[in-house]
Amino acid sequence: MSSNHVSMLTATDARSHVHLIVGSNPLAAARCGQSLGAGASPILLAPETAELHYVLQKRVEDGEVKWVREAFRDEHLFTLGREDVGRVVDAVFVTSGPRDALGAHISTLCKRNRIPVNVVDAPHLCTFSLLSMHVDGPLQIGITTNGRGCKLASRIRREVAASLPPNLGSACLRLGDVRKRIQEEDHLLHMALADGDDVDDSIDQSASFNKLVTEADLDAAKNRRMRWLSQICEYWPLKRLAAITDDDVANILKSYEDHGSANSVGKSTLANSTTSRGLIILAGSGPGHPDLLTRATHKAIQAADLVLADKLVPEGVMNLIPRRTEVHIARKFPGNADAAQDELQKMATAGVRAGKTVLRLKQGDPYIYGRGGEEVEYFRQNGFGDRVVVLPGVTSALSAPLFAAIPPTQRDVADQVLVCTGTGKKGKAPVPPEYVFSRTVVFLMALHRVEGLVAELTGYTEAEVSVTSGKEGVEAPNRALWPRNTPCAVIERASCPDQRVIRTTLDKVVEAVEQEGSRPPGLLVVGRACEFLNKPEKGRAWSVEEGFRGLEFGEEIVDL
Repeated sequence: MSSNHVSMLTATDARSHVHLIVGSNPLAAARCGQSLGAGASPILLAPETAELHYVLQKRVEDGEVKWVREAFRDEHLFTLGREDVGRVVDAVFVTSGPRDALGAHISTLCKRNRIPVNVVDAPHLCTFSLLSMHVDGPLQIGITTNGRGCKLASRIRREVAASLPPNLGSACLRLGDVRKRIQEEDHLLHMALADGDDVDDSIDQSASFNKLVTEADLDAAKNRRMRWLSQICEYWPLKRLAAITDDDVANILKSYEDHGSANSVGKSTLANSTTSRGLIILAGSGPGHPDLLTRATHKAIQAADLVLADKLVPEGVMNLIPRRTEVHIARKFPGNADAAQDELQKMATAGVRAGKTVLRLKQGDPYIYGRGGEEVEYFRQNGFGDRVVVLPGVTSALSAPLFAAIPPTQRDVADQVLVCTGTGKKGKAPVPPEYVFSRTVVFLMALHRVEGLVAELTGYTEAEVSVTSGKEGVEAPNRALWPRNTPCAVIERASCPDQRVIRTTLDKVVEAVEQEGSRPPGLLVVGRACEFLNKPEKGRAWSVEEGFRGLEFGEEIVDL
């Protein structure tokens, strides 16, 4: 089986380019239309006696296409192009098909002179292929099968386009304007982008996308608006992004000094009497897939007047919220978590005072690193303790390993599971767990500092060394260290369509995360259980598995 190469690397600005189209058939007419659509200047090369397709004839008569009434000669490649590039044409389209020897000759000549060439139905003669395009303003999506089937590419493109919410192109324009305004207004923007948070469209988020911003990091704090915009583009559901309003834009651009007046996405059409008794529901939305919601949480989503959602609540769950319901997505990003938490809590208390049913929607389970306990305590202190209901959710700490085919407990392999955080309060490193041969450890909120975490697991911390250093009668650190060859797995966006699993060992996981990039939210599983159902391949430092199809059985049953 031949390996597939990545052929789509760049998007080319073809404005002012000269495209040479060889032929006079309907395909030549289509190529001229595509060239014009890209902003290029097509030149049709066909003999005077050629019978032009009627569309071609019309374009020539209208002056859109220049017709050179000659049979192809080699010098055409070097005399019909732009003056500023030495008259060399920018691209060549041969429409006569692979059986015509002319196509092979032109292909060889173009390749020798590094001129992009496309010969219809002859992938081996092409240096580029044409994409089946979906265009919505600045949003442009191209599909290619690399010459294996243009009809299939067209079908896939239609399916992809149909799955996108309307007005997404307009949202790209609006968010692009926001980004430009922030660039112009924030003098320290380059600091926010120094770690690659917003470099270009071609890569995933960097491994440091969610790195902590400490209180002392004032420069990064000044760039919080750009960081917040990056988080919006990464976490907001596409339907919400497509429906972004001027009020939402103002909310992005405003300062964070006034946390209680943030605008929401959507407006409630429900009349809530201030005399009715409000209710606060803290609910877990599970790891990501909407089918993993509890029935109680689904009922709460349908009944809520106001939804206050964490940014990590996935799109599939957010799409279940009725359009009438007011929604606010937490403005959390590294360095702003406490301010955003305070903002949500104030909005919740204001909502319940107004007699609303307020749903505080969290990812996973509210009480497993979801700050649910803190929120319940806050509501009690503010006199709403009797109006709080907490609903459990499926925690990713246990479900993500399952979806990655990792049994956290397994007879003769692992008889205990430990769930830890990789980051303590205010970014302080937590006490690392000691190594136990039969233990599986699941680290949440760890991937943004995976390098430090691995160093703490496999070696003694500065605090451990400083306690014993130079002191007589004090024993050296005796915490059992984790072997560097311990199997581990990074699981990102568990149960979502773009789930990814990176299988490796502790000594290679830092390099793997740096090279593969970040796809938050994610977690790290460490222990021998990681290899029980997934034996490592010899000679490979890590392996990557893409996609999630664990809940498709319901659709198959329906199809039958």
